[in-house]
Amino acid sequence: MNKILTMSGIELAKKIREGELTSSEVVDAHINHIQKVNPVINAVVKDRFEKARAEAKIADEKVKSVPPEQLPIFHGVPCTVKESFALTDMPNTSGLVARRGVIADYDATAVARLKSAGAIPLGVTNIPELCMWMESYNKVYGRTNNPYNAKRTVGGSSGGEGAIIGAGGSPFGLGSDIGGSIRTPAFFNGVFGHKPSGGLIPNTGQYPEPAKGALRYLTTGPLAHRAEDLWPLIKILAGPDGEDTGCTKIELGDPAKVKIADLSVLVVEDNGAISVKPDMLQALHKAAEALTSLGAKITKRRIEGLKKSFSIWSTMLIEAGGPTFSELLGNGKPIASFRELAKLIFGASEYTLPSIALTILERFPKLMPNRSKKFVEAGKALKRELTEMIGPNGIMLYPPYPSVAPPHNKPLLPPFNWVYTAIWNVMEFPVTQVPLGLNDKGLPLGVQVVGIHGNDHVTIAVALELEKIFGGWVPPRFE
Repeated sequence: MNKILTMSGIELAKKIREGELTSSEVVDAHINHIQKVNPVINAVVKDRFEKARAEAKIADEKVKSVPPEQLPIFHGVPCTVKESFALTDMPNTSGLVARRGVIADYDATAVARLKSAGAIPLGVTNIPELCMWMESYNKVYGRTNNPYNAKRTVGGSSGGEGAIIGAGGSPFGLGSDIGGSIRTPAFFNGVFGHKPSGGLIPNTGQYPEPAKGALRYLTTGPLAHRAEDLWPLIKILAGPDGEDTGCTKIELGDPAKVKIADLSVLVVEDNGAISVKPDMLQALHKAAEALTSLGAKITKRRIEGLKKSFSIWSTMLIEAGGPTFSELLGNGKPIASFRELAKLIFGASEYTLPSIALTILERFPKLMPNRSKKFVEAGKALKRELTEMIGPNGIMLYPPYPSVAPPHNKPLLPPFNWVYTAIWNVMEFPVTQVPLGLNDKGLPLGVQVVGIHGNDHVTIAVALELEKIFGGWVPPRFE
């Protein structure tokens, strides 16, 4: 693999500012690689290569006339953007057939902030239908395949991002996460991903964009193949924009000031309801042992409240308010779920099976209001318990999924394994997904590093240390 493709965005920007590389060289290297791998993985669903090349030339001219210290932090560095974010002149369908042909005429807040920081978008990447499943497949763009094994899933909903970054086609990209949509693709594709604290980064300019309380459960954040890009990206993206009412000003710490030896580390092997495969548990314990070697204090616990993860997440999300998924799927009008299910059997529905199934599942909490109240209260109690157990100087190590990336369609049965990531959205905790090498089948292993609200700098500091020890991203091989 071209060495340019293995560098972090920070390293690339430094070399561009200092004249060791040009933005044009860097952009061309990534475009050429995308053109090589995308026919296999189908991650970038619409490119803007010619515009990116033109922007790279402008970036190179600025290097000649502007002092290096006055150039933005990611000056001239390419990136990618999840298709559900508005990016001027790019499609913004969110994988919904009814939105085919929708082209953004503005930049989402997070996209605009990346551009202001000097980043050059290469294109938009694939998602599941309306970003609500863990397989990046829809009837607008088709299916995205894992760069380590094309027969395996890339996860969702930021699956195209995870795949193209994991393949080496982009140093970093923009994703969003309401149930694991940054962390699952980061894990399955062997890269880093950070789900920020609820309310840290505005979600303005996404489709669909949640309403009311759910604005704090959805989090916009970065995926990257090198951990050192995570914190600069968080600082760029963070802060209210005056539009997202769920976004507030949160005082950020500094990963460089975090001392691993002062941390308490809570190790939780599983949620007590869904068992975790041996290779995943081994990776979890290796991460714990590595932190122990740096002086951290380890405690192993089982947390009973995590058994209810699915019920807590689904109920709290529905109780937060806003349009139903059925209404979003019908582009404003609820779909006839069972009719669409029958049509799907005969290949006549424009919707995917997971989406139709979700419209049916979301009805149940409303049929049992007392049960819903019970799980909302259970969620609040769990948040208090976890906040106290992890503490301001602690983190929790937790599996991102029961296994490595499964084959396509396998996540349908059993359908709730993604609760390992989803629970943290309604807790509003920051979580960094960290790659921990490959298993004996050549598939990425990894761990979630969880912190209490506002401690994004702590989880990212741990990610930086684990990268030093385990090596981080392992580029896949393409023949």
